[in-house]
Amino acid sequence: MQRFKKGLIIFLSVCALALCLVTALPVSAAPAEVYIGGMPAGFTLGIGGAQVIGTCEVLTREGSSCPAREAQLKAGDVIVEFAGMKVRCAEDIGAALALYRGGEASMTVRKGGETQKKQIEPALDAVTGRYKLGVLIRDSIAGIGTVTYIERGTRRFGALGHAVTGEEGELLSLSGEGSMYRCSIVNVVKGERGKAGELKGLFINDTCVATADKNCASGIYGNFSEEYDLSSLQCAPVGKEAQPGKASILTTTDGTDPKEYSVSIVKVDAQNGQNKNFVLKVTDGELLSQTGGIVQGMSGSPILQNGKLVGAVTHVFLNDPTRGYGIAIENMLGN
Repeated sequence: MQRFKKGLIIFLSVCALALCLVTALPVSAAPAEVYIGGMPAGFTLGIGGAQVIGTCEVLTREGSSCPAREAQLKAGDVIVEFAGMKVRCAEDIGAALALYRGGEASMTVRKGGETQKKQIEPALDAVTGRYKLGVLIRDSIAGIGTVTYIERGTRRFGALGHAVTGEEGELLSLSGEGSMYRCSIVNVVKGERGKAGELKGLFINDTCVATADKNCASGIYGNFSEEYDLSSLQCAPVGKEAQPGKASILTTTDGTDPKEYSVSIVKVDAQNGQNKNFVLKVTDGELLSQTGGIVQGMSGSPILQNGKLVGAVTHVFLNDPTRGYGIAIENMLGN
């Protein structure tokens, strides 16, 4: 659901805000009425350090070496301190290496909510004359998802309906505030049995329309700016619980404006601890023709039943893209 790249050894990589299995959190009392979303949004989220996504060889005068591998750095590790310097982004690694003068250096690595100390000896690159760790890293992720709702008055939004996770499914901690931008869907890869489809989109401009401050099991949360015009959005009351039967989703498969499509809620499991509170099936012929059913990028699409917001799309069934899971709206509101 996204594509950004940067760099050589140290670079910004992209991670899809893909459909994933996570656990919902208990929430506080919900507002009675909210603005309904359905529009695509582009997110850039800092992850609070430099995350390892791979290792590579450094060509030295003595031959090739890989300090990261020798220090047992693994994909998914997040470097939060190196050589006595705090690491908040990829550039901090470069700045610390520019001051490095040889010998072993200590680093603090975070993974799965735990931290540990490691020792590493950077290698001097024979071509550039610079010290390197032999590691490929990223300091943020970028992608597209769907806004579920915006609270009236506070302008607080909820999106995706599931967490943004790392390479091994771990919850990514945000560093400060993430940014959200207007997005336009430009292409659709249809879903097939055994292969998830995908909405492909482009950020419309570099003007941030909202900030994101929370990434948790039930989605991404933050606040829309006062400059963002909400007058074109429809309002709907919040439903307490979905029921088996006819429903609809608001989602965007082309451009920037959402459309309403018919679905059927075929099973409800309100007690499920994860964000799989009900099973839905796409019944709308137009949506089936466009996407094959539920695809990546539709996560967060609001689900309406009897004129009320009852939840959001979260997962697709890999063996049947016409079906997927939804999270109950009460598990999203209040974050």
